[in-house]
Amino acid sequence: MPQETIQLVVTRFHPDHDPVPRFQTYTVPLHEDWVVLDALNYIKDTQDGTLSYRWSCRMGICGSCGMNVNGTPRLTCATFLREYAPGPIRVEPLANFPIIRDLVVDITDFMEKLPRVQPWLVRQDETPLTGGEYRQTPGEMERYHQFSLCINCMLCYAACPVYGLHPEFIGPAALALAHRYNLDSRDQGRAARQAEVYSEEGIWECTFVGQCSVVCPKKVDPAGAIQQEKVSAALDWLKSVVWPWGNR
Repeated sequence: MPQETIQLVVTRFHPDHDPVPRFQTYTVPLHEDWVVLDALNYIKDTQDGTLSYRWSCRMGICGSCGMNVNGTPRLTCATFLREYAPGPIRVEPLANFPIIRDLVVDITDFMEKLPRVQPWLVRQDETPLTGGEYRQTPGEMERYHQFSLCINCMLCYAACPVYGLHPEFIGPAALALAHRYNLDSRDQGRAARQAEVYSEEGIWECTFVGQCSVVCPKKVDPAGAIQQEKVSAALDWLKSVVWPWGNR
């Protein structure tokens, strides 16, 4: 009995040879336990060694193997071929990013925006090491835990129509991480993040389409994080009106 197969229609683009991206079709075995990344590795190993793409851990942790699969941003290490049988499966680079080659995109914009929101613990007064760690209750950790699960896979940026239309938008992952640290009881950097988070390129650019949360492989819910920050911003404004001297 012949082995069952499935076709992958893969984006190919070499900037030195191709004026625009094109598609190339490959036929791979349809194994029950194979994911799209397995199929790409099979193509590179046995059919076309020139195919370029990113991957690392194969465990849904590193976030580097994100691509558009049949039009939806997915981690290819967690996307089974059988979900798309009998095929074909269209594999493209993440939308909204410049293509470097084949399935590899330029993530410079994201890497430059991420530090703008200071996604790390900011302390105004440091406790000496002899004073021990900054302790939290389980309830305090639970406030931000969901938003700490981001793996910077950038699937949310590929799904975000606002980022596609307005690249100056800081974007869902960066804003969700800002919110994660704003909720952390050990952090004292909320005021330092406000200039970026509350700017026109920050939370107010978001129109709450929600696709960022739909495609997030870790259920971070960046759309929810952004809306919570909008509520916090509105409360800050209200406090400044009702109690303008409160922070003096």
